[in-house]
Amino acid sequence: MRASGLLLAFLLSTSPLVAQAEAVRYELDPVHTRVLFAVSHAGFSHALGTVSGSTGELWFDPDDWSSARLQASVPMTRLDLGDPKWNRAALAKNLLDADDHPVATFVSTRVEPIDATHAAVFGTLTLHGVSKEVKLDVTLNAARRHPMPPFRRTVGFSATAALSRKDFSIDAWPSVIGDAVELRIEAEATRARQPDDEPADEIEATDPATNPVDTPTPPEAEQPPAGPPAPSGIPDTTVPAIPEPAP
Repeated sequence: MRASGLLLAFLLSTSPLVAQAEAVRYELDPVHTRVLFAVSHAGFSHALGTVSGSTGELWFDPDDWSSARLQASVPMTRLDLGDPKWNRAALAKNLLDADDHPVATFVSTRVEPIDATHAAVFGTLTLHGVSKEVKLDVTLNAARRHPMPPFRRTVGFSATAALSRKDFSIDAWPSVIGDAVELRIEAEATRARQPDDEPADEIEATDPATNPVDTPTPPEAEQPPAGPPAPSGIPDTTVPAIPEPAP
């Protein structure tokens, strides 16, 4: 019986029917997720720009990178090159054409784990109406409960990628704008809300410097009780009030 029990335990532990840890659904934090790009400016420098406000969903289990899935939307209208006129030129019809293609999307297709904190993430990038496969070299920075309210479990990543803008039919001004585009992505995602979330998850963040926690006003300091009257025979040293002079 004892040997049979050990055999049964071994079979259950190795059976594919045994429930395994599943990837948890996270939501991208648009405030702390940003795409930075660099492209040659006529060979003189590499122009730097960012796109903020990305949204999307991530399914992730740090113990099983291969099960990870990501779908993200990048609002191209949030592009910023540091100058309003330059922004308008980049978003114009002959370049990014943000009027017709206001959003770029990335949908992962497979993940190749490298080690506990690194993986190659392959997916379909749709930009300027063209879809191409892009590889992201991803680093997991942290996976833990966030130290600030509402204290939700958060994962943070850094990623890099490279692409050709001509591959996405963005080929205007070849003598001024380089073809190779370097991408750097910083992303945070918070665990999606669950029915059994703790009450602490509902707490709103408060900056103590500007929104101090309400505390009861301390009562006014009590005056010490008056002492006993002076014994007889001791003159009263209280200074009498000086009357105002008559007009």
